[in-house]
Amino acid sequence: MSKIQATITGVGGYVPDYKLTNKELETMVDTNDEWIRTRTGIEERRILKEPGLGSSDMAVEAVKDLCKKRGISPQDIDCLICATVTPDLVFPATANIICDKAGIQNVCSFDVGAACSGFLYALSTGSAFIESGRYKKVVVVGVDKMSSIIDYSDRATCIIFGDGAGCVLLEPTTEDVGIKDTILRSDGNGRHYLHMKAGGSVKPATIETVLAKQHFVYQEGQAVFKFAVKGMADVSYELMQRNNLSANDIAWLVPHQANLRIIDATANRMELPREKVMINIQKYGNTTAATLPLCLWDWEKKLKKNDNIILAAFGGGFTWGAIWIKWGY
Repeated sequence: MSKIQATITGVGGYVPDYKLTNKELETMVDTNDEWIRTRTGIEERRILKEPGLGSSDMAVEAVKDLCKKRGISPQDIDCLICATVTPDLVFPATANIICDKAGIQNVCSFDVGAACSGFLYALSTGSAFIESGRYKKVVVVGVDKMSSIIDYSDRATCIIFGDGAGCVLLEPTTEDVGIKDTILRSDGNGRHYLHMKAGGSVKPATIETVLAKQHFVYQEGQAVFKFAVKGMADVSYELMQRNNLSANDIAWLVPHQANLRIIDATANRMELPREKVMINIQKYGNTTAATLPLCLWDWEKKLKKNDNIILAAFGGGFTWGAIWIKWGY
């Protein structure tokens, strides 16, 4: 009997219409377009400005896009996993809300919180569900409304992040395609360098925490940059080494879109030329859990069956990892 593997059979995505450009940021904080582009590679980012809308609303649009392209009904979906650090509510899970809004009923749905690595963790989990035979159609969503937790008077963080959603459909196959290998890592000591200071059970929201701006992203940029460069590059190289993959074997690197210098460092470690690297940070910024599926969404028409693809990410926690996929369509 042939081994069942999980393969991606469809991709969906959504970004809000509003573009927050570097020029507009110049009017908000002490920064400029050249400084931002030189240090991050970002030119603009999308922002969900409509009141009353959250992460689930962007994710629903991505799921609808996926279903339309794949020719399936929401009722065909068995499981939905949502990677996010900006849930609509503390509870219920944003995955539950997405299912309700998208017309997906009586399924397994839950959230995964691993910051910018969240999509990798969720994809690995969904793959295991498929391989076990438990589910036939698993949707993995990466979505974040980062504008909801960014202090737009803090020039160190407000230039980096944007809003967006992406998703993939996983289905079983016995062909030699799909998710081939995964490495996931974490180091809780890294939590000191990238986190939100209040809003959890240790420090619930109070008037004092709000006035102290403790419900926004806190980041020590230099420390995070140093760890991210090493973490993403090393784990991507390790994945190639243990599967006897050379740079010539790799069609695409799909890196987390946090910083162009981190992306370049990862590609250099893998000895990959820039033309084999998916980069859209210039137009979306860092959408956290959504960056990897948004890359697949942007590049879907260029992907060919049997292409070897490496997905790599690094995020708060610290969490990081890489997944080798042989494209299935």
